[in-house]
Parts: sequence; C-alpha cells; structure tokens
Amino acid sequence: MNPLALALVLVAAVSHAGWNLLSKQAAKADAVVFLWLVAAAATVLWTPAALISGAMPSWQVVPLICVSASLHLAYFVLLQRGYRHGDLSVVYPVARGTGPMLASTVAVLFLGEHPTHLGIAGILLVGIGVFLLSGGGAGDVKGLLFGLMTGMFIAAYTVWDAQLVKELAVVPMVLIYLGELFRTVAITPFVLGRRRRLIVEVWREHWKRVLGAAVLVPLSYLLALFAFRLAPVSVVAPMREVSVLIAVVMGGRLLAEGDLRRRLVAAGVILGGMVAIAIS
Repeated sequence: MNPLALALVLVAAVSHAGWNLLSKQAAKADAVVFLWLVAAAATVLWTPAALISGAMPSWQVVPLICVSASLHLAYFVLLQRGYRHGDLSVVYPVARGTGPMLASTVAVLFLGEHPTHLGIAGILLVGIGVFLLSGGGAGDVKGLLFGLMTGMFIAAYTVWDAQLVKELAVVPMVLIYLGELFRTVAITPFVLGRRRRLIVEVWREHWKRVLGAAVLVPLSYLLALFAFRLAPVSVVAPMREVSVLIAVVMGGRLLAEGDLRRRLVAAGVILGGMVAIAIS
C-alpha cells in the first residue's frame, strides 16, 4: 500500500473516532444546540476550502443535496442522542458496522448489485458482532438501539451520496460544505426559540469540543477521499474502519466505560465483517 495513502487513512480513522469522542464528552449538553454550534463553526471554518475546491453544483442538483443534508442531520441527531443514553464503545461500532451492512443490502435489493459469498459472510459477521456487543440482550441495550438506528441513516446517506458524487459529479468538498450550511440553517429556528439561553452556556463549556468536531468531521471524510485516489478502494475502505477499534479503546481508556475486553472482541468481529463487505 502507498505509504502516503496508509498515513492518510489512519489519520482519517483517528479523526473520525476523535470527533465521536468529542461528541460523547458533550453528550450531557443540549444536543440541538451543540450540533448547531458544530455546523455553524464548520461552515465558517471550511468556507475557503469549499470555494477553492470547485464550482458549485447546478440549481437542479440542490434539492438532491438537501435530501443528503437531511439524512446527515438525522444521523447526527440520533448519534448525539445515542451518546447521551449509551457508551461510545457500543454506539459507535454498532452504527459503523450496521451502516455498510445495510448499504450493501440496499444496493443488492434496489441497485441490481449481486453479493459475493464473502459479502454475505461479512453481513453475518456484523450481525454476530452486534449481538456480542448487546451481551445477549443484557448489555447496553439503549446504546445498541441508538447505534442500530444511526446505522440506518449511515446506510441511507452512503447510498444517496454515492449517487450524487458518481452520477451527478458533485464535488465532495462542496457536498460536505453545503451539508454543514444546510444543517446550520435548518437547526437555527429551533435554537433561537426556547434554546437561545443555552447557546452561551453550551459554548462556554464545550467550545473546544465544538471547534474540534467542526474541523474533524469534514477532515476525516476528505482524508479518506484523498487516500482513495492513491490506493485501491478495496484496500483503503477496510483500513478506514479501524476507527471502530480506536473508538472502543477510547471509550474504555479515556471514558472508563466497562467491559472493555468483550467490547473489543465484538468490535473486532464487526470490523472483520466490514472488511469482508468492503473487499467483496
């Protein structure tokens, strides 16, 4: 594997796990206000990159980008709610694992793709890993359920965004930027209502996490895209998902979440399933 591609994808994995750690640490704050602050900060910080990256899409494509942004918004809201009720080391691997699994299922059922034996094995491994994380139904059930719901939206925006980038040639950086802008505008009415008094409070307590997430959310995706240009997708995609293990270790070591050994084993099984799906 190209050393530069390897470095990029590993940094992308750490960045992705990193902003999820920041979100978990801010889970006690009002979710709507926190997400609004992150989206607004990202819109400001990434404006130069969006302007440099390429031309804005045609007006005919804008409604489709709004659909993408809506799916991402639902994903972020569910994820933040999940972190309020569940552990990082449960919500994150379940969401990341079920996303590719469901996206592959949608591609088979509606896009005419045909699964390989390896792909089917990957889907089964993800299911086994999720069951292990649930502790057979006796573990962090709330975190598991939020992870599953979040994974549904990961699958939805993965399939939708792939069509925007491949079929309609939307520049990825522009897609990401317009998504942040859309979320800022969409959440603003909810923030400027009864939550207005919480803006200063959440910012004062979590401004470092807000700015960190505003940088890392787009960065983690962009680094992966650059890596895809330097190495085969079949190599980059599985490497990127090492973030699952990183997040579980972060949850166990930095947040003192319990049962680290079992969760690492379960996350490893999910990671194996994700790799199988990616290279099938």
